Amino acid sequence: MKNILVPTDFSQNSIRALKYAQMLFSSLECNFYLLHVGTLLDTKNDAGLYPETDKVTESTKKELADLVKETREHSLEANHFFFPLHEYGFFIPTIKKHLQENNIDLIVMGTKGASGIKEKVVGTHTGDVITKVQCNTLVVPEDVELSKPREIAFPTDLNIFYSLKILRPMMEMVRLGKSQFRIMHAIQEGDHLTEEQKNNKEYLLDFIKETLQEGHSFHTITNKKVKSAIQCFVESREIDMMFMVAKNINFIQQVLFDSIVEQISFHTKIPFYVIHE
Repeated sequence: MKNILVPTDFSQNSIRALKYAQMLFSSLECNFYLLHVGTLLDTKNDAGLYPETDKVTESTKKELADLVKETREHSLEANHFFFPLHEYGFFIPTIKKHLQENNIDLIVMGTKGASGIKEKVVGTHTGDVITKVQCNTLVVPEDVELSKPREIAFPTDLNIFYSLKILRPMMEMVRLGKSQFRIMHAIQEGDHLTEEQKNNKEYLLDFIKETLQEGHSFHTITNKKVKSAIQCFVESREIDMMFMVAKNINFIQQVLFDSIVEQISFHTKIPFYVIHE
């Protein structure tokens, strides 16, 4: 049984993320926990300090219940189960609380489309979950296609050792879609791998070859900056999903946190699967 937490604010992008997760894990038995985090002001409302806004709070609870009911009724998978979670408080502590209480294996978060050239690739809540919550997180963009990934990319700088806790979730995802797994490394012309990078690459490829046997490849792209290299690779290979490792925060920083949508376009359609160790 896989336990999946889906934070929702009832926006189209959060509902799209839920639908994507349902499709992606259609072959697995799953519990989906739909979580709406109310503000601390809502707590005062429920205490009767602001009676005029009590109706708003009740409306939110009903909206969550309706979403769960509708999702349950329209689910085509008999092995999927849906539960509402309505909580007050700060976003990250509330997420962490439910990770423990419901033994969560995966967080699925929706992201909004580009509304301006200064918008970051990932928003504040998503960025906080990736960096502050020790749980694998699937970040789903608003314009994602509701189909299992055929091509999955794993851009890496080879600077960290890939443990089984990192590699096993990758392999699970690859098998779910019977996907092709493409490892990508960007390097400047004239640069060479360090001994540590060579060892990490050797272990990574040995594991992939033994696990997948076929349907994988390693690609080295020279003379391009990381973001440009990834963008070209995603477009040329028609990539449907991207793996990233939370431990390698410097690499994620370059691609997700330091980028604005004007500089990087694939974020509007490509889900990011961020894996924690």
